[in-house]
Amino acid sequence: MTLVLQISYFDTAFQGILKISAGKLWIKAKSLVSIKLGGMVLNLEKKIERLTLLIRLDGELDMHTASALRQAIDSEIEKRGIRTVILNLQGVRFVDSSGLGVILGRYKKLLPVGGKLKITNVPPHIYKIMELSGLPKIISFYVDEAHAYEEGRGA
Repeated sequence: MTLVLQISYFDTAFQGILKISAGKLWIKAKSLVSIKLGGMVLNLEKKIERLTLLIRLDGELDMHTASALRQAIDSEIEKRGIRTVILNLQGVRFVDSSGLGVILGRYKKLLPVGGKLKITNVPPHIYKIMELSGLPKIISFYVDEAHAYEEGRGA
């Protein structure tokens, strides 16, 4: 049996699929959030599959929007026991030290529980900033989402 849900609540649209197969309940959920603070905009798309949270970002990851990203990730880690977070940065146009701090902080939050933070689709100008900060030395970077998912499956 498969049930498809779509719910809107203020500025968040939720889509989810509940599937019961072989006596197990599988949940795939996706939500779209637009964060607008001080003229800065960061669009956030969340997709959850088992214990993996995929977040696609579009906009500016800076001091105005970083705390909202932190809350979005932390709430899913705490509520759902998420162990892998994949950040797709394809649409990120700007990142500052606050944005880098949120990424590093989520890495440190996942590490003690055996979790992983993976980053995909990084634009070249954003990668240069991350490289200067040393993030690629401790966090895994992938060309795309498919490679990030595959690495976790042992392929």
